[in-house]
Amino acid sequence: MSYQQQQATQAGGTVPLWAPYYGAPIGEAARRFFKKYATFTGRASRSEYWWWMLISTVVSLVLNIIMSVAGSAGATVSDSGAVVPGPGAVIGVVLLVIWGLAVIVPSIALLVRRLHDVNFSGWMVLLGLVPVLGGLALFIFTILPSKPEGQRFDVPA
Repeated sequence: MSYQQQQATQAGGTVPLWAPYYGAPIGEAARRFFKKYATFTGRASRSEYWWWMLISTVVSLVLNIIMSVAGSAGATVSDSGAVVPGPGAVIGVVLLVIWGLAVIVPSIALLVRRLHDVNFSGWMVLLGLVPVLGGLALFIFTILPSKPEGQRFDVPA
């Protein structure tokens, strides 16, 4: 447990929501993700960020598989030779859209909090708008270790 974690730990041994949870287990990372749904202040540890990225990737992959399987049932080939997916593909697309809309705001908020933990401004998230290099820069920023200077973004409750 890091120095910052020791200071932030409450009497019951739990880490308050305003503090980053270093070494967070996967379940706690998911709970904190949804509890801090649109919180753009504070910090997020590497474990909080990467556990959520793993969960999000797995859910998206499963939904894509559902869409592909459901779309292949009843698929036809048009006169021009193009494959037309079956009616089940609509269900997969709807599920993917609902998932995407449900997690886009908290995912951006989590990225902003992760950038705060490595002592970058949350506005750096706009680098993601730069094709290829912006996403690569954000990826590198998210794997950097926490910096003590990032405490300036903490807002103790």
